[in-house]
Amino acid sequence: MATDTRTRMIEATALLLRRRGYHGTSLNDILSASGAPRGSLYFHFPGGKDQLVIEVTRDSVAGVTERLDAALAAEHDPAVAVHHIYQSVARMLEENEFSLGCPIAPVVLDAPNDVPGLAEICRAAFEQWIGLLREAFMRAGVPERRAHALALLVESSLEGLMVIARATRDRAPLQAVADEVAALIEAAVLAGEVRQRADATV
Repeated sequence: MATDTRTRMIEATALLLRRRGYHGTSLNDILSASGAPRGSLYFHFPGGKDQLVIEVTRDSVAGVTERLDAALAAEHDPAVAVHHIYQSVARMLEENEFSLGCPIAPVVLDAPNDVPGLAEICRAAFEQWIGLLREAFMRAGVPERRAHALALLVESSLEGLMVIARATRDRAPLQAVADEVAALIEAAVLAGEVRQRADATV
């Protein structure tokens, strides 16, 4: 039962953070949503709300990282992989009725510097996600500088498009940008292949 209570608190906090951010999520909200008794918070999380939020955010980041890594590894062509990622995000938004987007965006927008460790988790998350994209592009032959710029483009467009899709309750913007971004990546990969062939003949 204790484990169930802890799990409920983690799951409830994850949803509340995605909807309201750090400051918009109170201890009463967490206890009410999880159905946990008040004393259980400090029993499972002696550091209180901050410890709980840090653990939840770390778990959320790990989940996104795992899915992104798997999506990129599943396709030899990074343009196809990225297109699938946009489609996956669109499906996620539809399934939650456009109520939930990136798990850490609300935290970032809600002054994570107020909580020691939380800002670092968020910073490292974006660094890791951008790094996974960059490495996938480089494996396909895209030069490092271009690969990094494309990775930034993909990550920033996904973050912005989740906001737009939630506001419009429409996945169409994700689909439109997915096609354009995939075309850019495909062109970058082709240019890298041409460059490599030219270098090999020198």
